[in-house]
Amino acid sequence: MQETSKWLLTDTQARIWVDTFSTDAAACGVAGEWSIRKQTLRGGLSDGVDLVEVDNGVLSFSVLPTRGMGIWRGAYRGLPIGWDSPVRGPVHPKFVDLQDRGGLGFLTGFDEAIVRCGLDSTGSPCTDVVPNNMGVPTEVSLTLHGRIANIPATRVEVAYLPGKVPVLQVTGTVYETGLFYPGYRLVAKVSTPVGSNRLTIVDQITNLRSVPAEMELLYHCNFGPPFLEAGARLVTAAREVAPRDARAVEGLAAYDTYLGPTAGYVEQVYWYDLLADPTGSTVVMLRNAAKDRGLALRFNKKQLPAFTQWKNTAAASDGYVTGMEPATDYPNAKPFERSRGRLVQMAPGSTYTAELTLEVHDTETGVRGVEQEIARLQAQAVRVVQPRPMSAYSPGA
Repeated sequence: MQETSKWLLTDTQARIWVDTFSTDAAACGVAGEWSIRKQTLRGGLSDGVDLVEVDNGVLSFSVLPTRGMGIWRGAYRGLPIGWDSPVRGPVHPKFVDLQDRGGLGFLTGFDEAIVRCGLDSTGSPCTDVVPNNMGVPTEVSLTLHGRIANIPATRVEVAYLPGKVPVLQVTGTVYETGLFYPGYRLVAKVSTPVGSNRLTIVDQITNLRSVPAEMELLYHCNFGPPFLEAGARLVTAAREVAPRDARAVEGLAAYDTYLGPTAGYVEQVYWYDLLADPTGSTVVMLRNAAKDRGLALRFNKKQLPAFTQWKNTAAASDGYVTGMEPATDYPNAKPFERSRGRLVQMAPGSTYTAELTLEVHDTETGVRGVEQEIARLQAQAVRVVQPRPMSAYSPGA
C-alpha cells in the first residue's frame, strides 16, 4: 500500500529552508498527472517570496507561505481563478507598510484570490483601547484587515496523501505574536483531491496567551473574469441582506448582479445573514451571465457566521473584481463588532477551527446543480432585503 509522502520545505526552528522543490506522480511511483513545485521569486516587489504551486491534473493554484499562506491565483481547465489587481505581485511583506495612508497599506500588497484577514482584527482602520504592558488602558491603531496576510510562515510542509482519491496538501504555520501583544498560531492546511474541481482550506487558530483573547478571521475571496462580467450574479440563500451605507443603497435594486468594467465606479458593500442546513453548512456562488461558469464557496455558518459581498466593478486597469467574504464577523471597525457581540472569545490555549472550500464549475449542469442546492436552502425562509443601512450591521446607521 502506498505510504504518505511528506517533504519539509521550511522550518525556522531547525534552520531548514529549501529554495526549489519539485515532485510529481512519476517521482512518487504512482499514477496520475499531478505535481507540486516550489520556487523562490527574485526581483522587484516579489523578491524573496516563496511560491508553492499545486496542480492536481485539472485544477492548479499557488500558495504563498511568505504572505500568510494565502492563495495567489489558480486555473481550472484553462479558466483563470483570481483577478487582475493594479498591484503587480505577489508582494513581499517587507515592501508593505500597513500604516500607510492612515492604515490602508494592506492594499499595496493586495492581489490574491484568497487572502486571510485577521487575526487580532479585520475590517476598516480604527483606534481601539487595550491594556498596555502596565495594565493601563491605551489607544492603539488597528490597520485595514489586520496583520496575518503579511506574516511569513515559519514552517511549511507539502504532502501526497494516498487513498482511493489521493490528496495533495500544503501545510504552513504562521505566528501573529509580539511581547505584550495578542498571540496567535495559525496552522493552515490547503488540500485538493487529485483530478478534482476543488480545494479546501482548514485553519486552526490557537490563542497562545495565558489570558483570554478576541479573535477575528475573514477570508477575502476575490474573483474577476471569466466568472465576473456584465450580467454575472452572486447566488446565495439569505435570511437578510442589508446595504453597508448610502452608496450601497444606490445599487440595491441590482445588489446581486454585476456591471461590466465601469470607469469611476465606487465600491458597494452588502451584509448577508445566510441560510444554512441543520449542520450549519451553506454555499454561495458567483456565476457568469451564461450560467455555464461558476465559483462556489462552501463553509459552515457555525464557524463563519458572517458573509459580506464587495462589489468593485471598476475599469479593468483599476481592479475589476468582486469579493465573497465568509468571516467570523463583519469587516467593520473592531470596537463596533465588539459592541455587537460578534468577536470570537478565545480562552487561554484554546483553538478555533474554520474550513472553506472553493469549487469550480465549467458546465451548465454543474452551475445548475449548485443553484438548485442554494434554492433548497432559500426555501427555508423568505429573503428580506433591507432598504437602508441597519444598526445591527453598520456603524452610524
